[in-house]
Amino acid sequence: MSEEVIRVEHVTKVYGMDGVEVKAVRSLNLAIGKGEFTAIAGPSGSGKTTLLNIMSGLDIPTSGRVMLSGKPISSMRGAELSDFRRDHIGFIFQSYNLIPVLSALENIEYVMLLQGIPPKERRSRVASIMKEVGLEGMEKRKPGQLSGGQQQRVAIARAMVSNPDIILADEPTANLDSTTGAALLDMMRELNEKRGMTFVFSTHDSMIMERAKRLVMMKDGRVDRDETKG
Repeated sequence: MSEEVIRVEHVTKVYGMDGVEVKAVRSLNLAIGKGEFTAIAGPSGSGKTTLLNIMSGLDIPTSGRVMLSGKPISSMRGAELSDFRRDHIGFIFQSYNLIPVLSALENIEYVMLLQGIPPKERRSRVASIMKEVGLEGMEKRKPGQLSGGQQQRVAIARAMVSNPDIILADEPTANLDSTTGAALLDMMRELNEKRGMTFVFSTHDSMIMERAKRLVMMKDGRVDRDETKG
């Protein structure tokens, strides 16, 4: 494996539901290398979304630990955790999660604004990434003036523009028609190859599984199969 970006070590996640303990993830181990284009897939209830949430620091494991860029993200809390996520992780959600009152350009530059990156550099990076993802000329449009596919392009650009260590995508094609979804996936794979950015998807979409360079299949909270395609 190339340089490691994230490592999940003996992670278990237990939820209490109606007095019953449910093990969403069971003593799971997984490492993701730099530049991978990996899909974590499996049926509903297999634990894939829980695993992605734990990898991102949005959820805390019941036991085990998660190392991201050599730091124990699973033991961080509060401002330390939110600052670390902001600086090291890009997120792509199925519901886009754009800020409706901001333009496409402002949505994309928002994380860099929080990071304190100077205006000139922010605008330069935004212009470059908007060109790469096919959004030139749409800088001033608000999310409500964009199609679903265009909104997801804004979300992808926002995730990538701050050069995070890893981009985590939760069902990014779920709200898109198959043609738009396929085009966006091809674009992400091209950006992955061109920029060497690390993508990890949580999905049950066969289009993502087909395009992934590595497929991690989950079942009952465990890794059932882990295959790298040639």
